[in-house]
Amino acid sequence: MSHNETNGEDIRFNREEDDDDDEEGDGRGLDAWERAYADERSWEFLQEDEYGLLRPIDNKTLQHAQYRRRLRTATSVRIQKGLIRYLYIVLDLSRAASEMDYKPSRMVVVARQVEAFIREFFDQNPLSQIGLVTLKDGVAHSLTDLGGSPESHIKVLMGKLECSGDASLQNGLDLVHSLLNQIPTYGHREVLILYSALSTCDPGDVNEAIEKCKSSKIRCSVIGLSAELYVCKCLCQKTGGSYNVALDEAHLKELILEHAPPPPAIAEFAIPNLIKMGFPQRVAEGVISICSCHKEAKSGGGYICPRCRARICELPSECRICGLTLVSSPHLARSYHHLFPITPFNDVSPSVLNDPRKLPKNCFGCQQSLLNPGNLPAPCVSCPKCKQHFCFECDIYIHESLHNCPGCEGFRHSKSMDAMQG
Repeated sequence: MSHNETNGEDIRFNREEDDDDDEEGDGRGLDAWERAYADERSWEFLQEDEYGLLRPIDNKTLQHAQYRRRLRTATSVRIQKGLIRYLYIVLDLSRAASEMDYKPSRMVVVARQVEAFIREFFDQNPLSQIGLVTLKDGVAHSLTDLGGSPESHIKVLMGKLECSGDASLQNGLDLVHSLLNQIPTYGHREVLILYSALSTCDPGDVNEAIEKCKSSKIRCSVIGLSAELYVCKCLCQKTGGSYNVALDEAHLKELILEHAPPPPAIAEFAIPNLIKMGFPQRVAEGVISICSCHKEAKSGGGYICPRCRARICELPSECRICGLTLVSSPHLARSYHHLFPITPFNDVSPSVLNDPRKLPKNCFGCQQSLLNPGNLPAPCVSCPKCKQHFCFECDIYIHESLHNCPGCEGFRHSKSMDAMQG
């Protein structure tokens, strides 16, 4: 064997040893297939049944139970809530957001959850507006202004996902304070901060920024992705917000979506106000006019302000010329769903489930069978007013999307028909 060949084999063996050492350092001495199971922690998705056998956890039942708890909490006390919300989402895009404890990174996971939150927020708050602010390189940047279009916010957010530098909580609070301080008194000012860093790089005293937010009645809430910070806890306590630390991606999603329903109104803002609103007409197709939003000529697909006749691209919004709040009638109707929510359905007792004569065979909403394989009764709920039975999917759909009980509406319709015939 030649000298060159021997050196080649030595180099190859050394590389293999280095690779093995790297795998042991990164994977804690585990093989690739072992690391996959360790990362996924698949054994946490199993539970022991009454016979001592392992079976997958019924995630559907668990998710429905969590939903029912949130629904009962939201409807247990009739309190006044904000109808028009102005919310700024502050995203920490410092170098801490590039950590990979969330797969593939904190930044990607946060962006994905914020996208889902924006869509859910506008679905539950059609008259409200959202703005985006980023923290990186020790500076706060206004990514988008307050607006009512979810697609425009999501488009800008997905195009600006870059991590660098440190996060400055003080600069972020100063920026959102200057932006929200111009909001009318009938608007509810809120800030949701998604914070990844374990420190804050501030040019001055962050407590002064907290006091300014408190005096301006700006409710600040923080969701941490690493560990609890004392400064964030003080911020939430002083401004009336909530502070939580996410345990994993599923928990992060749950924490973010908790901010979609309107929170209780601050006492100073709970005074009834009369708000001037305009209901604009849609622009005729083919008509070219100057858009007051983008300062350019557009053809069709917009709205005309009833006061100043300026062109607006989307609703709800404020006219850039005369300042009139512009909405559509469906937006106004949908905004009352959280003010008059449907009564939560009751869980059907085991005695009814075990008696086939009392339990209907099909769901009143979707007409799907309420029986599991083997003709065993499946868990279901019933309306306390009309006594109709519904499956879990219909329960969630009725309370989150439909906002009307089909059984009660059908009974009301039949009653009115009988009155007309009589």
